[in-house]
Amino acid sequence: MFLVPLSRDEARRSHPLTVHFDSNYPTVAPRCTVDLPVAFDLRWSAKDGCLREIYRQFIEVLKSYAEFWQLMDEIDSSVWVLEPEQPNRSAVLRRIAISSSMSVQIEVDARQPRSLPAIQLLGAAQAVSPLRECLNRNLDNWDVKQSILDNLTVLLGVEFPAKATSKKEEFHVACGICYAYRLDDAAPTEVCADDRCKQPFHHLCLYEWLRTLPTSRVSFNVIFGTCPYCEQPITVKMAG
Repeated sequence: MFLVPLSRDEARRSHPLTVHFDSNYPTVAPRCTVDLPVAFDLRWSAKDGCLREIYRQFIEVLKSYAEFWQLMDEIDSSVWVLEPEQPNRSAVLRRIAISSSMSVQIEVDARQPRSLPAIQLLGAAQAVSPLRECLNRNLDNWDVKQSILDNLTVLLGVEFPAKATSKKEEFHVACGICYAYRLDDAAPTEVCADDRCKQPFHHLCLYEWLRTLPTSRVSFNVIFGTCPYCEQPITVKMAG
């Protein structure tokens, strides 16, 4: 194994590269451990292959994802990202806080980072519904010349809470059943639809809670029951 000194791209971002040599090197290509959004496909020749060539190809790949990291860095530095809590350079998902009871999750194509990402709204159905309608109306307004964050603001018709004017604790609300924010690395995504409550829950916690109540009922793959906090109607899709 050989740890290459940290490589830096044109924006001075650090990128680790570890090269693992097989006992049959150079006949067998080395295996590389990297932190990239897609696999690092090393082009290898037993005749010409060397550490310098691996490094050259790695730098070449870093340049191809420069715009992706630039756009993701803007999100991470400007607004509150709930998941992942500490994004690495391979992470293409971001769950961004909209309010204490709503968030939006995006999955960005690292090869075409300015294209429309996969978008999922999370929160109480009653609160999310107007945003989903706004999103559907505005999908054609996605502008590849604008940043991901600016486009999301237009599509959803919202202003994201800025780091400069809010605290992350306002959006890191613990599950109302297990009283933890993280459960098997999952954050609370189910929210009571009652405006007076808006208590969040982990999907698994709410599912297990409703499943044990004799008053709950099941229709297709949805469990209908009452919120553990306010006893207003609440639903959750069955696990699995």
